[in-house]
Amino acid sequence: MSTTLPVHQAAPAKVGSGSQQTTPPSRKPLISGVLADRMFGWLARGAAVLTLALLLGIMTSLVIGAWPSIEKYGLGFLTSTVWDPVQNEYGGLVMIYGTLVTSFIALLVAVPVSFGIALFLTELSPAWLKRPLGTAIELLAAVPSIVYGMWGLMVFGPILATYVQQPLQSLLSDVPYLGAFVSGPPVGIGILSAGIILAIMIIPFIASVMRDVFEVTPPLLKESAYGLGSTTWEVVWKVVLPYTKTGVLGGIMLGLGRALGETMAVTFVIGNMNQLNSLSVFEAANSITSALANEFAEAGEGLHQASLIYLGLVLFFITFVVLALSKVLLASLKKNEGART
Repeated sequence: MSTTLPVHQAAPAKVGSGSQQTTPPSRKPLISGVLADRMFGWLARGAAVLTLALLLGIMTSLVIGAWPSIEKYGLGFLTSTVWDPVQNEYGGLVMIYGTLVTSFIALLVAVPVSFGIALFLTELSPAWLKRPLGTAIELLAAVPSIVYGMWGLMVFGPILATYVQQPLQSLLSDVPYLGAFVSGPPVGIGILSAGIILAIMIIPFIASVMRDVFEVTPPLLKESAYGLGSTTWEVVWKVVLPYTKTGVLGGIMLGLGRALGETMAVTFVIGNMNQLNSLSVFEAANSITSALANEFAEAGEGLHQASLIYLGLVLFFITFVVLALSKVLLASLKKNEGART
């Protein structure tokens, strides 16, 4: 039998060292490196300038819209408790007080809970539970605020009135000063209810940020502390928190910003009553955001609308002051850390 291969089945020729290999022609970049770097710098600078311009534009529009009220009341608007659209007299102290107190209660509840959640997820939780529990907590942030408000009005409010306010009233009603903080009809709406609902809403934000910054702590630092005999609490308090204090404070400020600007949930449960006769946390009150949500659509042009915009300007200023104070606090923490080292 012949072993000669047919012509059409000839074996392919081997490519030797001297064979020529074709390479695709090199393409020149459309934009040189120097020009691309300059364009990137211009775009980044333009984004920063645009953000600043938007901020100034918002502030300018608020001042212009609120000018009739500013011109008439001045800073006295911030200390007056009168809000009477019928008599065309307006003061913002009730709304400012409600906004600040509900946000303070929200932080008072949310920060320890968020810290405990982040501590458990990063230091104590078994590996199989970390991901599902972390995802479940983050999903709380996806719940619409109006759902929180409806749940607070129909479910949480009655529970708070029956199992918290009424026992506290029977226990503290005859105690001087303390009895005033729990007075009021047990209906489940008021400053405390709004503050707790806000706390539930901001816990996912603060807890997620705390968990993420706790996880970036170098394992070597924690393992060294454990090796020296430190407990879990000592490692978190003396190693993790000092290393991540900037991120922790940033998460708290993020939650505070959400609490200050929340509208619908607060509108449902705060009571929407312009009164400051009682310091009870169970009394119905009002906030800047709930006043804007309830009245702005029906406010006529003139002093009423200008006073509502004045409230928006005050809220803008409060947010700015909170952010400025956080920057000052961070700067002082860094300065003290440098002094210790």
